[in-house]
Amino acid sequence: MEQKDLSFEDAIKEIETIVQKLEQGDVPLEKAIEYFQEGIKLSQICKEKLTKVEKQMTSILNDQGEEAPFTVEEE
Repeated sequence: MEQKDLSFEDAIKEIETIVQKLEQGDVPLEKAIEYFQEGIKLSQICKEKLTKVEKQMTSILNDQGEEAPFTVEEE
């Protein structure tokens, strides 16, 4: 499966795995750079997915059929 096809949750799990590997401290520099680059790509995928969901949520239609921003009412 390509990174872009990952779900948001799977991408987050992969980022967490990369962080754990880097925190061990015994990773060769070249491998650490590869992990870092992969983590950056995964974080961009997460950002794109969150932006897409945000746009979907702000496009929820109100009763009159007009676009209305999505808000959460706190009780």
